[in-house]
Amino acid sequence: MENKLEIGDVIIMKKPHACGETRWIITRLGVDLKLKCLGCSHEIMMDRLEVYKKMKKKEAKKDEEDKK
Repeated sequence: MENKLEIGDVIIMKKPHACGETRWIITRLGVDLKLKCLGCSHEIMMDRLEVYKKMKKKEAKKDEEDKK
């Protein structure tokens, strides 16, 4: 897979969360990924393949956004 995900990456999902936000930050990697909603701070665990299927695109890391 060409999408290399790392801790701290911000990803945009195809469908919005219940709070209306589509951006999530990755807080844990493995077979399952832990994602935190950037709108309401709700955390979920999702299978890696399911994340790739539901992901629209990957943004820059949150740290890199803060430096700009």
